[in-house]
Amino acid sequence: MKKQIISLCLIFLLFPVIVMAAHDHPQKTKKGILLVAFGSSVPQAQVSFDNLDARVKKEFPNTPVHWAFTSHIIRKKLAKQGKQLDSVAMALAKMMDQGFTHVAVQSLHTIRGEEFDDLIHTAHAFAGMPGGIGRIRIGDPLLSSPKDMEDVTAAIIENIPAKRKKGEAFVLMGHGTPHPSNAFYAALMFNLQRKDPRIFVGTVEGAPTLDDISAMLKEKNIKNIYLTPFMSVAGDHARNDLAGDEADSWKSILQGQGFTCTFVLKGTAEYDNMIDIWVAHLKAAMAD
Repeated sequence: MKKQIISLCLIFLLFPVIVMAAHDHPQKTKKGILLVAFGSSVPQAQVSFDNLDARVKKEFPNTPVHWAFTSHIIRKKLAKQGKQLDSVAMALAKMMDQGFTHVAVQSLHTIRGEEFDDLIHTAHAFAGMPGGIGRIRIGDPLLSSPKDMEDVTAAIIENIPAKRKKGEAFVLMGHGTPHPSNAFYAALMFNLQRKDPRIFVGTVEGAPTLDDISAMLKEKNIKNIYLTPFMSVAGDHARNDLAGDEADSWKSILQGQGFTCTFVLKGTAEYDNMIDIWVAHLKAAMAD
């Protein structure tokens, strides 16, 4: 709610300028793309953003590409390092000021959670304003449909390290959310286990929990585990909550229970077959 209020206040401040500009001259069609991520201050995570940026620019060579980070904390950290990143509201305000009439917004979200809902509300607030952005379309997150479920399942299996042995588990750590869309994680694990019963999906802040996954591993008498983040970037969650040395990390807890852990610290946006899914969603938004 706070984010929406700030976005609306920004709109009201810009409104007089927009109206005056609308009377100065008619607008020509100008299309743009806004890529949105939660953001990360971890240098190693930048590869995910670079990969998606390069792919989108290759697919749409004549369409300007802008970026926004939704996390205020991340933007503040990066600002101290001399790196200025816009919020979604600020990025859209700048694009509006630059004369963009059609904008496709594509996020790096994994599911349709609270942050994606906030993105929709903010974007819709900018749509159809006099002299502003005439049309805004939002590309779906990674997991949004039955087809996405099949495509993501196939991509995960394809990306499993070839050196993993038959009896070893492959565990993905998602973020998790109190939003109803958290159910996608359990649905994904069900879909994966139809192909390979030793693939598991847990979450940091939702369900299935690490306790759930640990119990399943013990039930199948599995001792060796590959673990990887199921997030667009291998940022703070991957390097601390998953593979960190703190007592409450997945690494420490699982090793304390007798499991042997091997980590694959790569975000989903580091894999071309995952980026294919986001780009397909962006193409659908651009076509509309």
